[in-house]
This record gives sequence, structure tokens and C-alpha cells, in this order.
Amino acid sequence: MDKVCLVVGAGAGIGGTVGARFATGGYHAVLCRRSDAKGLKRLVSDIEAAGGKATGRLLNIVEPETIESLIAEVEQDVGPIHTLVFNIGAQVGDRALSETSHKVFERSWRMATFGLFRAAQVVCPLMSGRGSGTILVTASTAAMRGNPGQHAHASAMAARRMLCQSLNAEFASQGVHIAHIVVDGTVDAPDTLGKMLGPERFAELRATKGAEDGLILPEQVAETYWHVAHQHRSAWTHELDLRAWSDQAWWNHQTATRI
Repeated sequence: MDKVCLVVGAGAGIGGTVGARFATGGYHAVLCRRSDAKGLKRLVSDIEAAGGKATGRLLNIVEPETIESLIAEVEQDVGPIHTLVFNIGAQVGDRALSETSHKVFERSWRMATFGLFRAAQVVCPLMSGRGSGTILVTASTAAMRGNPGQHAHASAMAARRMLCQSLNAEFASQGVHIAHIVVDGTVDAPDTLGKMLGPERFAELRATKGAEDGLILPEQVAETYWHVAHQHRSAWTHELDLRAWSDQAWWNHQTATRI
């Protein structure tokens, strides 16, 4: 059976690109996303056209038993999960406290934190039983710093950071490597930033900031994920942050950067 890289949150930015990188390295990439079956099929087809192995699944992480059933199915039908990439965000836009409903707040937590918790409950025992495995968790600046309008997002992402530390405390000694990766900046991602800005503004941003390497490139992020997943256990990275060379680090900002 194939060695698997399971990507939960496989868009055309970081998630799908990381899956493609692992497929290039000999893994079977299982790519999951909530919607856009055509986009998912395109990612799988691109990997297969390059000679790799890939499978695509639509998955809504907030629905009961979805991630649990998927992990069991992948382990049985595709192969052992060596690397789980948890790339689910919880961004619900800028909302004042009065505009952040209970439903929105809870949904952010269910996506970002509870989703990882549920996945870990299933996959960590499998990895520890084999004595090896890696969980790579994509984080954002909100995991490190709260900002106005980010009540739901920041609280969920910060909670996920502590969950990663707790998982490491329990499972690192059993051979399971959990890395919390803070993507501190603007990612050149058509599925997220591109849709938020619209085609014209996104193209302009690529032509200006992107032309100067001011946007975080998913292909370069994927190389970092690959490296972290294959580190020797004597020098594991448990947390790191990535940003473009021209951006200030999150701790040097007093307010969030607006595009």
C-alpha cells in the first residue's frame, strides 16, 4: 500500500501545492476540501499528469464523523497516513463583537480547533502505534495576535496553537511529530486571496508586490512543509513562522495589515 499525505483543506494555494509536493516525493496525496469539485478534480489531474498519485474527496470538517470516517477509509483502502496536513482556516471576515453571532463564533472553533482535535484523536494512535508520523498544522498571524474584528478567528486559531503543544507533549515521545506553522503574511493563493480581492485587484497585487517576492509563494511553503515532515527526530521543529522578506514580523505590528 502507498504511503499517504492527507491534506485537509486542499485549495489551489498552500494545501493543494503541499499535496503536489508530497506526491512528487513518492506519496499518495489524498486531497480534501469542503466544496468546488471541479477545482479538486483539477488538482488531482495535475498531480497525475506529473506522474504522481492522488485522490480527491469533498469533506465538510464540521459535520459529525466526517474526518473520522475519512481517516479510517484512507488507512484501509489507500495506505498508512505518514503526514497529515491540517490546512483549515477559520476566517469569517472582520466582525465587530456585536456582529459576531454565537453561531459564527462556534463555527470558527469547530473548523479550526475541534476539527484538528477530532482528526488527532483518530490519527495519533495510528501513528504512535507505528512509531512515526507527522502532523503539519497551517496557522495564521491570528494564532499569535488578536486584532479588532477577529474575535472568532483569533480565539479559534490561538486555541489550536495550544492544542498542538498539548499533542506534542503527549505524542512526541511516541514518535509523532506535530508542527505548528504560522504563515505570517499574504499568500499568493487564487482560491482565497484571489476570490477575496477579485480578478483585477489580485492581478494588480501579483504584478506589484508579487513581482518583488512580497507575496508568500505556495511552492516555497510546500518545500518547508516537506523539510519539516522529514526532519531527524534529534532536531524536530515544533513551531515556525513564514513571511516574505519585505514584511514585518507579527510582533512588530501594532495593528493588522490591510490589503
